[in-house]
Amino acid sequence: MRIIRLDDDDVPVSLEESGPSVHIAICKMQNRTEFFVNATSPKSFSVIIKVCVVIPLFCIFLCCIAVMLQIFASHRQFLDTSRYVLFAHMLINDTLQILSSVLLFLCVMGQVKFPLLFCVPLLFVSTGTFQNTTLILAAMSLERYVAIFYPLHRPAYWHSDRIWIIILPLWLISFMFPIIEFFIGKQNPTVDVLFSNMLCKATIINSSKSQGMYRFAVNVLFFAVVGVIILFTYVRILLETRKLQQDRTSVSKAMNTVLLHGFQLLLCMLAFTHPISETLTVLNTNWLAEDIAFFNYFCFILMPRFLSPLIYGFRDQSLRKHIGKRFLCCSKEDKSLLKYRFRFQSSMNCLLCRS
Repeated sequence: MRIIRLDDDDVPVSLEESGPSVHIAICKMQNRTEFFVNATSPKSFSVIIKVCVVIPLFCIFLCCIAVMLQIFASHRQFLDTSRYVLFAHMLINDTLQILSSVLLFLCVMGQVKFPLLFCVPLLFVSTGTFQNTTLILAAMSLERYVAIFYPLHRPAYWHSDRIWIIILPLWLISFMFPIIEFFIGKQNPTVDVLFSNMLCKATIINSSKSQGMYRFAVNVLFFAVVGVIILFTYVRILLETRKLQQDRTSVSKAMNTVLLHGFQLLLCMLAFTHPISETLTVLNTNWLAEDIAFFNYFCFILMPRFLSPLIYGFRDQSLRKHIGKRFLCCSKEDKSLLKYRFRFQSSMNCLLCRS
């Protein structure tokens, strides 16, 4: 049996006439092809699964946040309440945090490299918004404390029209620390800011020991201060409950709100448990390093960020009522569109039958 192949000039050549060297070359090419497929297919399939898990959840989160922000913007009662203004800023902050986090995740999954000029601002946004969430939680707890203890003589900067006096320093402080962290490290003089492409990861950009120690100290400071503030406000409200002459239901609601802020802070602190979970996963499973990193990112960074604002938003009675009306109106509009479409189709069918 003669096997025919095409050479480089598209001329049929017999393998029997070509000699044994051709057989060896073809066998080597087949082995390399099989090795390449076996090596890359599982990894590509794993990347596709990870992306398909993250993107739908991100889209659902954006839809929920967009609905809540639209409700805030269209109802004056929310804009006139300091608590809701702070919550709206937390929604915007968490949206920026998840957006930057997902972009960094997609770049790492796709091994996309780009210049330092575009990578560093993205890391600043991701780190700054991560720290800003804790500060906003502390401000929301203090707002409940002020509303309970000073209902008639509230300080001017706690009013809804001047709450920006508190919000603006929170954003400045949270973004100041990652900028300082970046400039603490020793920059490589051979790296060109515009033309040197690199993988955008915090462990690559901020890789020195001094930066790691600084990052750890800042995170501990942020969460310790916020934890003390939340604990202080809750204990004060709890101890003064019997002395207050106002409605007990409002006081109990304030206590539950402060407790919820403490739970949100615990969700944020799950991000610091990934070294422990990574060690336990390595000891008890045979997962690849990138699979372990994705598991920690999804369970301890992404999901708490998804759940924290949604739990607070859907727990609030006023906001939950408007959200229910919004989705109910959307379902009614869909039903009415279906009815109009059905009537239009039936009328068109009648006209065709008459013709």
